[in-house]
Amino acid sequence: MARYTGPKSRIARRFRDPIFGPDKALERKNYGPGQHGPNKRRMKQSEYSVQLQEKQKAKYTYGILERQFSNLFKEASRRKGITGETLLILCESRLDNTVYRLGISPTRSGARQLVGHRHITVNGGIVNIPSYQLRPGDKVAVREKSKSLEAIANSVAGSSIKSYPWLDFDKNALSGTFIVAPSRDQIPENIREQLIVELYSK
Repeated sequence: MARYTGPKSRIARRFRDPIFGPDKALERKNYGPGQHGPNKRRMKQSEYSVQLQEKQKAKYTYGILERQFSNLFKEASRRKGITGETLLILCESRLDNTVYRLGISPTRSGARQLVGHRHITVNGGIVNIPSYQLRPGDKVAVREKSKSLEAIANSVAGSSIKSYPWLDFDKNALSGTFIVAPSRDQIPENIREQLIVELYSK
């Protein structure tokens, strides 16, 4: 399966959650997509369907394909702590997600592209693997030759950039630090991770 490149509003309406950011289409039509509108028969969902939908929602949110997501779950299962929370922490610790959180790119897909095109460095060395797992203390920065890119400049200059307690960012240097892995209560994504654990546990 290839990465999804279709209409984002359609996916947001399916999950009834603005997982890609504010969405006017979702505000106008707060029900799933389809020609029959809010069909009552479609409203009934089995336990498996609810669990699967939550997993799909997490995958679309972080832009991760099935095999990658399955591997992340296996890694979360091996680690100490609550598996569901560890899974989300691993998703947040990905390099592409961190580039997005720092505000270097306005979207995760854009952040993935910046990483893949070798515009991002980690601890001074170029890393072009979006799924690269960051560790506390790692320094993420824009490559010196890439600092003049218009896309990066526009994103950093945007007024919608949020700050996160586990990240530190210097706008002028276009450099940030992954201070520590976030805790579950710090992660703003509306994902019920326990349902994902239940799905994989079957």
